[in-house]
Amino acid sequence: MLKTQVRTPALYVVSGILALSALLPAQAQDAGRASGKSFVDEFDRLDTQRWYVSDGWSNGDHQNCTWSAKQVSVADGRLRIGFARQDYKERSHVCGEVQTRERYGYGTFEVRMKAMAGSGLNTGFFSYIGPIDKQPHDEIDFEVLGKDPSKVQVNQYVNAKSVGSAKLAEVPGSADKGFHDYAFVWQKDRIAWYVDGKLVDEVTDPAKLPSHASKIFLSVWGSDTLTSWMGPFQDPGRPVAAEVERVSYTAPDDPCQFPESIVCKLKQGTQ
Repeated sequence: MLKTQVRTPALYVVSGILALSALLPAQAQDAGRASGKSFVDEFDRLDTQRWYVSDGWSNGDHQNCTWSAKQVSVADGRLRIGFARQDYKERSHVCGEVQTRERYGYGTFEVRMKAMAGSGLNTGFFSYIGPIDKQPHDEIDFEVLGKDPSKVQVNQYVNAKSVGSAKLAEVPGSADKGFHDYAFVWQKDRIAWYVDGKLVDEVTDPAKLPSHASKIFLSVWGSDTLTSWMGPFQDPGRPVAAEVERVSYTAPDDPCQFPESIVCKLKQGTQ
């Protein structure tokens, strides 16, 4: 992401989820003491005890779609997060987002997904916490910009400031053509991003490392205005969706949870 660009989760101070935030603790939660435990979700169903489905609001004027629960579904072992033409809550499109109810700290965050293609569209997997949760804004991102799905952008935020490289990393075969594995390992002194098991970026500067326990998000959305970053919006002309086969979080020192996990490879010393 361009460092001058506004990141959509930074605009989460909207009335639509104040009710949810009221249930969360007000004190700052250090990433080393998060309550979230290791899990693997392969989406045999939508676990609403784990996932909160966003519905009925948008993140700001830059977003041309309204979050709609109808754009989130599970079938055949896949989570489907959609984008479609539909008038809803002062927007002409609807889009999908899920976020965990728990907060997760240092550890390994992984997703296996197929992203959307299309100029002006964004498919995201990221950790986020912020003012709507009565916390500082910290964030770690994977974002596929639909204008060029052959790459994925990695970045991070500390106290609402973009401090990452906003690097565009190659996705072999393109992010929209098949399922790919994206992982970031978040430690107190380092973040490392991996695509299909290959290290694509890392940061060790203490000033550039988020430190607050965060929720895990998966989302797709569009913009008519963020053209310098996402490209001019082009209506797909039909419903489109990103698909997710697996999401996991592995706490530090916990064992590898599935054979394809980057945790297994790192423990075996093959990465």
